[in-house]
Amino acid sequence: MKSRSTLATWLGGLDGSRLARVLEIRRDATAAPEPRSVGELADRLQRPGSVALALPRLALPHLQAAEALAALRAPASRDALAELLGAADGEAARELEAVLEALADHALVWPDGAGKLRMTGPLRQAWDVPLGLDAPLEELLTGTTSDELRGMLVALGVKPPGRKEQRLAALVEHHSDPERIASVVAKAPAAARKLLESRAGAGPARPARLVMLGSPGPEHDEPGARWALDRGLLIQDRHRYGPARMPAEVALALRGPGWHAPFQPVSPSVEWAPVTPTEVDREASATAGAFTAGATSVLSACSATAPSRLKSGGIGARELARIGKAAQADDAVVRLTLETAYAAGLLARDGDRVAPTEAYDAWAEQEPPEQFAVLLQAWWNLALTPTQARDEDDKALPSLGGAPPCNGCVQARHGLLTAATRLPAGHGVRVTADLGPLIAWHRPFAHSSLQDGTPFATMIREAELLGVLARGALSALGIHLRTGDAEGLGVECRRLLPSATARARIGADLTAVVTGTPSARLAALLDSVADRETSGTASVWRFSGDSVRRALDAGRSPEDITADLAAAAAGPLPQPLSYLITDTARGHGRVRIAPAACVLHGDEPALLAEIAAHRRLAKLGLRHLAPTVLISRSPLDTTLATLRAEGYAPVAETAEGTVRIEKSRARRAAAAVPAPRSSGARSGGRAAAASKAKPSAALDPSALAIQLLAAPTTTPEPAPFDGGAPFATDTEEIVAGWAKRLPYSDIRQLAHAIDTGQAITVEYVATSGNRTVRTLSRLELDPPYLEAWCHLRDAERVFTLSRIHGVMSAALG
Repeated sequence: MKSRSTLATWLGGLDGSRLARVLEIRRDATAAPEPRSVGELADRLQRPGSVALALPRLALPHLQAAEALAALRAPASRDALAELLGAADGEAARELEAVLEALADHALVWPDGAGKLRMTGPLRQAWDVPLGLDAPLEELLTGTTSDELRGMLVALGVKPPGRKEQRLAALVEHHSDPERIASVVAKAPAAARKLLESRAGAGPARPARLVMLGSPGPEHDEPGARWALDRGLLIQDRHRYGPARMPAEVALALRGPGWHAPFQPVSPSVEWAPVTPTEVDREASATAGAFTAGATSVLSACSATAPSRLKSGGIGARELARIGKAAQADDAVVRLTLETAYAAGLLARDGDRVAPTEAYDAWAEQEPPEQFAVLLQAWWNLALTPTQARDEDDKALPSLGGAPPCNGCVQARHGLLTAATRLPAGHGVRVTADLGPLIAWHRPFAHSSLQDGTPFATMIREAELLGVLARGALSALGIHLRTGDAEGLGVECRRLLPSATARARIGADLTAVVTGTPSARLAALLDSVADRETSGTASVWRFSGDSVRRALDAGRSPEDITADLAAAAAGPLPQPLSYLITDTARGHGRVRIAPAACVLHGDEPALLAEIAAHRRLAKLGLRHLAPTVLISRSPLDTTLATLRAEGYAPVAETAEGTVRIEKSRARRAAAAVPAPRSSGARSGGRAAAASKAKPSAALDPSALAIQLLAAPTTTPEPAPFDGGAPFATDTEEIVAGWAKRLPYSDIRQLAHAIDTGQAITVEYVATSGNRTVRTLSRLELDPPYLEAWCHLRDAERVFTLSRIHGVMSAALG
């Protein structure tokens, strides 16, 4: 409240012109409703939101002086501030006075009646620890007990007084003497001295340390921390977790008597080069005209085919390349045009595309100076860098991607124009990249693109493309843009940019050349009958048979094309172009292609005429091509059924022209699949398994029956996993290890089929529980799977061995 009253007092003592200057600079705080008193004005000027808007407009020395004043815990004297900044006399003192005057014009820092400098509360809160200096010792010792103060004094070798207030005063007096502090630290253990110098900024910076919520003591575990805490060189905050805090007196003492806060009142030096206003105007006119021509081509391409949007939003690299190829413009011009046109309302999202709006139609009919002024104003207020093509991971950025607003990008443009304004009259920078440090000095809050090799290179390039910066100097366009003079900007645009060209020079080499920016009507005419080859200061179109045919396809007659080109040509039409139009028109349309789903033909024209005139057949979309030929827009089967429903007896033809025989065939299975056998049937002896492995053509069931009956009765040999003989092959052992549900006879049969490449039939249980019988061939063992050709599905399949529940001989027909 006291700060507001002193600001009101200071404002009330200003003369009219000085107060008007404050009101002009801080227009955001004096907007409607107008303040009714100086007190209300002071209240508005100190609102956090108003101060936040003023800060980005300050130059580097203004922020450095404000930070130093915040470190001094304003109010502070001018002498103390000058001493801290190292600007007590000479040119630096005069520069400091100018900086304080500028801060006063912003109503951020002002002198009070006692000769002290005061600052707004929100400005002081902009820095948590200004200059890296924490609060004074007396403030940090709030809440410290008398015994703790006594212990600190004893550790320092100072006899402690009896009362707490006296002990606090004695400790503050001791720490206020830099020589005493330096002497104490000089005698400190090496670890404590290193810690203190690091915390004071007098030594190498220490790495950041993660502090977890609930940790007991931030620095008790660091070497030397206990020694510094015992002597009050570090103070542990009782009210929060975190590192111990160093009093400002201790930090300043450790930094040494020669240390001063950073203060750079003079902008970085750059190398100048003489340049005349005529040269600047000529360069600005050429670049602005080239950009306008390119922008009209880009937006014309978007009007012809609206660019599609990515699913994640924005126009991707592929669409940008397509637009650039169609408009003969590079990526920077395409991106700059799309972003400025979108901001100006000439483009808008339309579903999954970005399409021109009705405002674009009106813009396209305007002259180039008016077109350029619209895009230039949109660029000046863009809260992004439109030509930035890569992100911090070097990945391509889409255009119109909906990036969050970047106030630093706006400040970068303001800083560029401010820096260019401060160049000596009749001079420009020799290398435009040198403007980067100047921008950073004039606008420390400005944002530079991460892809820039030099600071603000992308934004400087945009200013050159638009003619705002020409020959390293600020053009007349940039001057009016910076001052916000829209009327003056329009006048300069009309002076520097010529009106649209309505005539084209058409040569015998079948090219049309337009110098400057073509009018919308001329560009539309040439785009319809020719192919654009180049754009810029001069645009070139080339005529060809394909381009003329494109115009004829659009419904234009050769006479209209010739008449329109003759009206737009600066001279008579060349004879080669007239011949090209005539020859192309002569062959155009000699062959016609009609859409048809099927064709009806016959030998009786009267019958086909009757069918074409039948009202109930109108839904088929029948049309005469010849007396004996009709075409239908409906499919063949639909047309056939509809005609038969009306009493006609048509027949269908195949693609080869023969009559299609409509004969239905009964459906039959491809091959009989044997039923699965039971376990008992599958557990026959080795002789039965061996006989099954023989080709079926060699088997004589009667002879086999006699052989089996005559053989002596024997007990089947036990399986290898039941203690019998070892497996006959490695395949048997592998199959047995995975197909746990199969008896040994089925394991041998399956292994034999795998080794010999024979087909086999299996009973298989799928993961769903469905039980199927499948005949398999081309078996490949890949434990725990069996890859094979499945005759049931007629495709390659992979089977799990553990899900095979039975094996039998294949029955392939």
